[in-house]
Amino acid sequence: MPKKVYVKKENCIGCGVCTAIAPSVFALDADGLAENVLGDIPEDLMPSVEEAAASCPTQAIIIED
Repeated sequence: MPKKVYVKKENCIGCGVCTAIAPSVFALDADGLAENVLGDIPEDLMPSVEEAAASCPTQAIIIED
């Protein structure tokens, strides 16, 4: 079952770690903050999303079951 992932904009500092780790899921918006551009995340992309969340210096990436 696909999982929901979002970025807490108030925590994001736009460092780009998530976009480097999971470029098919995350991008920087016009304000330079990360956003999920894919929507629900399929299981095959979850390892990279989990790595991006773990690597985020401000814990801005939230994964919901």
